[in-house]
Amino acid sequence: MNAFAAPVVDSAADLRTLAAIEQRVLWLSTSMIHHANRVRPNPSGLKVGGHQASSASIATIMTALWFDQLQPEDRVSVKPHASPVLHGIHYLLGELDDHHMGSLREFGGIQSYPSRSKDPDTVDYSTGSVGIGATAPIWGAIARRYAATISGASAQGRQYSLVGDAELDEGAVWEAVLDPHVSALGEIVWIVDLNRQSLDRVVPNIAAGRLERMFDAAGWQVITVPFGQRLEALFSHPGGAELRRRILDMPNAEYQRLLRCPAAELRHRLPGAEASAPAIRALLETVGDDELIATIRNLGGHDLATLREAFAQIDDARPTVIIAYTIKGNGLPTAGHPQNHSSLLTHEQYAQLAQEAGMDPSAPWRRFEPDSPEGRACAATARRLSRDPVPAAVVPAVPADFGRTPTGSGTTQAALGRVLLDLTRSAPDVARRVVTASPDVSTSTNLAGWLNKVGVWSTDDRQDWFEDDPETIMHWRERLSGQHIELGIAEVNLVSLIGELGTTWSRWGQPLYPIGVLYDPFVERALEPWSYGMYAGGQSILIGTPSGVSLAAEGGAHQSIKTPSIGIEQPELLSYEPAFVQEVEWSLLAAMSQMARPGGRSAYLRLSTKPVDQSLAAIPADPAARERRRRQVVAGAYRLRTADAPVATLVAMGVMVPDALRAAGRLAALGREVDVVVVTSPGLLFEAVQARGGQGSADTWILDQVLPAERTVPMVTVLDGHPHALAFLAGVQGVPARHLGVSRFGQAGDLADVYRYHGIDEDTMVRAVLDLAE
Repeated sequence: MNAFAAPVVDSAADLRTLAAIEQRVLWLSTSMIHHANRVRPNPSGLKVGGHQASSASIATIMTALWFDQLQPEDRVSVKPHASPVLHGIHYLLGELDDHHMGSLREFGGIQSYPSRSKDPDTVDYSTGSVGIGATAPIWGAIARRYAATISGASAQGRQYSLVGDAELDEGAVWEAVLDPHVSALGEIVWIVDLNRQSLDRVVPNIAAGRLERMFDAAGWQVITVPFGQRLEALFSHPGGAELRRRILDMPNAEYQRLLRCPAAELRHRLPGAEASAPAIRALLETVGDDELIATIRNLGGHDLATLREAFAQIDDARPTVIIAYTIKGNGLPTAGHPQNHSSLLTHEQYAQLAQEAGMDPSAPWRRFEPDSPEGRACAATARRLSRDPVPAAVVPAVPADFGRTPTGSGTTQAALGRVLLDLTRSAPDVARRVVTASPDVSTSTNLAGWLNKVGVWSTDDRQDWFEDDPETIMHWRERLSGQHIELGIAEVNLVSLIGELGTTWSRWGQPLYPIGVLYDPFVERALEPWSYGMYAGGQSILIGTPSGVSLAAEGGAHQSIKTPSIGIEQPELLSYEPAFVQEVEWSLLAAMSQMARPGGRSAYLRLSTKPVDQSLAAIPADPAARERRRRQVVAGAYRLRTADAPVATLVAMGVMVPDALRAAGRLAALGREVDVVVVTSPGLLFEAVQARGGQGSADTWILDQVLPAERTVPMVTVLDGHPHALAFLAGVQGVPARHLGVSRFGQAGDLADVYRYHGIDEDTMVRAVLDLAE
């Protein structure tokens, strides 16, 4: 048996029992939303919301999956608007109590969308951000395979993704589907809930044939489930072939309109006006009114037997997509209505549904009797899906300092590769758990030496045809034990992957240190999915390099402006912008030491290709003084130059530090001494400022060391980025200030010209200090 295949389901399983469970799942999901909006007190009067129709669309699919297919090793990403279905199933399996069912979208209760970190029951993948949750199982599959290379265990279980058809409009979906790694992932199974509706309308151009061709071209197995057994039986009669073609060819909106028609109108509209109309009309005459209405709604995604057959076709040799035709709002009075996306059942409609389901609207939370066929099926499913507890991750100790002091000229970008190589020598047990990733910029971000050392990860070992080429310096050795994952040019894929790699400590007890490297200008493109990865519990490191207008000749398209403030604004994130090579080592190691553990954080490092004289760092030789400097660097700032009688404090960050030191020297020659403070993390300093005011629990000692009250003088801040990232520092002691930075799109040119254009050059620093001092 393939390692990812589910065992064959007992063919004698009672479909009537499954149908009864399906009906109860529909009732529970609908009731959760009804209770949150129509029953629970709402003092603020604000909309609570929920998606009864979207939940109904996929209730059959999820019932079939959970109660007939899933195994404990499997993981499932559930489309965001089907959150109530997931929790309704978990209620039947005993994971939730009655009080949970009434807490949808309530503070501290069940979340609006499935949340791995916030919901009270089992959620495999957080979803909610369009396209990101859908693709998460792809990266989860790679992460599980990679973790298995560390543990030696086999990576078993399928990775399911339940996707709404409108979600396939998101470009991130196709970036993931087309990545070269994906075609080898046979454990991937996507189920597309093809209900032909989005938030605003019936989508006119969603066609299963087009989706089939797109997935097939990407190397996926495509299984289409258009019709249920009742419709298929009707198609077998004379006129049935014409009816099948008529339904497949009609526009989405026309089919949706048919769902709202009574039998007489349906007999009039359904045959259409083509040559096949008489044959279809004759076929419809053989069907009673109630049967006709039920049969036209018998799509494959709502037929348990048909879905079972579709699951049985999965071959596990390549990714699989099951395209299941469904009706939005199936089983509800709002079924097929073009504006049913966020609509809620009225009290009268809810009472009607209760009567059909044999339920009491005043007591909606009810499980099956334990000795009923449905109760026994729920108990058996709960036992089957029971998972062993995740072993506590044993995290190796990350060193704080390698003890070497860089000399000469160097760049913070080049320092990254050297730190990773030093890690293999100084802490091999830690280095073995480092996995780097890049969207086709490994060589241009100085990872070549690391790649030569550890190799490139692949689903199987591949021959390096340039291994014996003496002119080839960088060797692309692809093997299962490699520690670098190379992706195509898609930043969303990069951060989605490192986010999932950053969850392995909590999913399988295998801590990893994922480090993604990309050009800093594209960090903002990747920020939303990376943020979502943090929300889902993924702890990773993102390296943005090269950065800022210091790229000079690269021009405005490659010059980042707003990234320095990411660490201030992004929850659960450390950020560092080192000025010197030594600071790259200290900050990277500090970031790694906070990962792969409860309460851990991700990190962002902003690096540069601007050469800097490393002697300017003035790293103390005394061990205690060196350790003091290191602690200050990883806490957010340190004092590099202290004047006897300062007229101002010049605060600089990253590559602007050498320029600030030169400006300080010129000011000293004018009789205007300044202190020079180097900021390494605006985010940590902001947390300290907030904590000093009673908001938060961060340490505040760093503020006392770098901006003490006894040295309260005017301040000039400067960075290669937007000035607001450091502007808050003037408020530490409430001093007059000037904030220099980049607030316009960049220009190509010589470094001095570019700095002058943006007003971050030495002359501008000197003038700003003199203005404040006088």
